[in-house]
Amino acid sequence: MGAVIGALGRLVVPGKQKMGCLLTIAIGIVAALLGTWVAGLLGVSQTAGIDWIQLAFQVGFAAVGVVIVAGVTDRHG
Repeated sequence: MGAVIGALGRLVVPGKQKMGCLLTIAIGIVAALLGTWVAGLLGVSQTAGIDWIQLAFQVGFAAVGVVIVAGVTDRHG
């Protein structure tokens, strides 16, 4: 799931990001956990089937993570 969320996060961010698969998966895992937690706090993770709101939170967190990591790696190497 982390790979899917991380890949979707990279697709949302414009431009090319210089990061590997493992970093993308790690960002996706963290984003999935954060998105699930925030959706639970807001009470929107109680739906049957695919929870599109929770998925939007997860992809949003992944996009933010990609921007942060890509910005740090662009400056340092």
